[in-house]
Amino acid sequence: MASIQIEGGCFCGAIRYRIGSKPDGSMICHCRTCRRLFSAPVVAWLSVDSGSFEFIHGTPATFSTSAPVTRWFCAACGTHVAYVHADEPTFIEVATCSLDDPSEFPPTHHSWLGHDLAWVAFGDGLPVFPESRHGASS
Repeated sequence: MASIQIEGGCFCGAIRYRIGSKPDGSMICHCRTCRRLFSAPVVAWLSVDSGSFEFIHGTPATFSTSAPVTRWFCAACGTHVAYVHADEPTFIEVATCSLDDPSEFPPTHHSWLGHDLAWVAFGDGLPVFPESRHGASS
């Protein structure tokens, strides 16, 4: 398989990362945690193989929103760039809009619609899940 290089980073440029393989998936998350972290109604994420992800400039700050989740962000500008869940350590979830070209990876589904805001409406026809992508489609 040919290697690819996808790059991204934080708003101020203090943190840069590289992904060396095609993402495993892409979604729009509607959960309360993402909404609060980004101060936005939804957040787009890419799932990437942890072995293909590396920070190439700077060292991100970390914090946990829950015991199994470690989040990486820029301490200088506050940009949240990625997180890893202890239950799925082989994947890193990368904030799609932290990519240099986020339009390259459109979402394939919506997750956590059970937390959705009443005034958010999408007409994109993508599959929706009340919780994670492992839940039943609604």
